[in-house]
Amino acid sequence: MVDVANREHVNFVYAISPGPSVCYSDPADLAAIRAKFGALRARGVRSFYVAFDDIEYTKWNCKDDEAKFGAPGEAAAGKAQASLLNAVQADITADNVSSGAHTGRHGALIMVPTEYYNATVSPYKTALGEALDPRVVVQWTGTDVVPSSISVSDAKAATKAFGRKTLLWDNYPVNDYGESAGRLLMAPYDRRQAGLSSELEGVVANPMNQEVASRPAVAGLLAFAWNDSAYDAQRTWRAAARDMAGGDAETTQALLTFFDTQHLAPTFGHQPWQPQAPVLAAKVDAVRDALASGDVAALRAALARLGKAADALAAAPDRIRAGVPGETGRGFVAEAAPWLDATALWGRSLRLTVDGLNAALEGSEAAPRDFAEAKALADKATAIQSIPGATRIGGPIKVADGVLDTFVADAPGLVWQAPAPAPKP
Repeated sequence: MVDVANREHVNFVYAISPGPSVCYSDPADLAAIRAKFGALRARGVRSFYVAFDDIEYTKWNCKDDEAKFGAPGEAAAGKAQASLLNAVQADITADNVSSGAHTGRHGALIMVPTEYYNATVSPYKTALGEALDPRVVVQWTGTDVVPSSISVSDAKAATKAFGRKTLLWDNYPVNDYGESAGRLLMAPYDRRQAGLSSELEGVVANPMNQEVASRPAVAGLLAFAWNDSAYDAQRTWRAAARDMAGGDAETTQALLTFFDTQHLAPTFGHQPWQPQAPVLAAKVDAVRDALASGDVAALRAALARLGKAADALAAAPDRIRAGVPGETGRGFVAEAAPWLDATALWGRSLRLTVDGLNAALEGSEAAPRDFAEAKALADKATAIQSIPGATRIGGPIKVADGVLDTFVADAPGLVWQAPAPAPKP
């Protein structure tokens, strides 16, 4: 793996997370880290990563740490972590010199601070920043663990807090937390401000376990990192779909139809930072608006557009299965299998819902039957579960939730707003 990475100009970085048990003052623990990293250096690894995220940092794992760094607390933890990291950085520097390896991002030490999730000045960040070797790169996730946006001013605040520019660890499109359960996060990489390139060491994406499904968002991060001032989220998103489709226009559109149903980007709060199914929602809202207004012509036109969208949604999974080529296709179909199954059912359910509304508009007795069949398909789709073990939090699959499910459920109750058909001459 290291040989391939080096050949392809990819910086292979090896990471450890010693925080739950490390004794910062114990020479044996430092020796263990050095031995591990030394073995990897012998295999061609030049960059390393030590993570202190999601640990308890106001108590020590050993009594000797208190003797060396003082009473447990945020500032003491910052000093202790810096002490360990500085020793590791010294080894990396010495190895680069002795081997003649180039330095910079290849031949670096990256660390994740325990306070990685905000840009607030604190005793921990101040102590860490003052004691830490300036060559060590500090990762930072933004103003929250899963921030809704990241601005230049946010990055400047982080630089001030840590005493150096940070490496942005963007927690998108990762889907390992409660609010993302049942979802693939396939909206474009967005709401990161142009100009961040001048305020950051770099940017990395935290992807989903679903590697191929992560590519549309990661492609956006790559394009943003390449040229943030000219970055176009929608253009890059469509290009990623076209790349997955091998350039085929019909498959590209099927992928974009599917991506739209997985567009919601949640945070740890209640308000997502990207909306769910914006393209489909606009068509659904047009039908709701026309029903409410009583405009028959507008309603017929809106139902026709929504019916085409329903047919496209129902057909998209089969087109994706047949049209996405090679390893990419096999990987995506395997990763997204339950979502594709559910999407086909939801497309058919939406088609029957549209048929039911059209039947009600005509005064046909077929409307109740259509609505009942639509509900049965929706219930079947809702029951589909994620692949066991494929995501950190499993559960029912979500497809355009808040858009499809609510409209299918609401449609029978909206019929009364439609005007009665004109009497036949």
